[in-house]
Amino acid sequence: MEKREDTVQQKITELVAQIQGMPEPTRMRLMELAQETQKRHDQIKSTFTQLQDGIDYLRLHVKYLLFDLEATRRENNELRKMLGR
Repeated sequence: MEKREDTVQQKITELVAQIQGMPEPTRMRLMELAQETQKRHDQIKSTFTQLQDGIDYLRLHVKYLLFDLEATRRENNELRKMLGR
């Protein structure tokens, strides 16, 4: 993922450098679009990071729930044995 991130950043940097050499009316509009693209890319990156964190959090809680479920099953089996069932 990091390599793609570097590639995207590099391409945006190259784009901005090319835009710098253009005539003024065109340059202004293209710079706005490049900045908007950078902003949206940063938002996507942030959202993706939050999503990964959420998935990690969910995985951890599922592991705890499975551990708790197994412990409860063992306890139930022990209690049944003690009651003679």
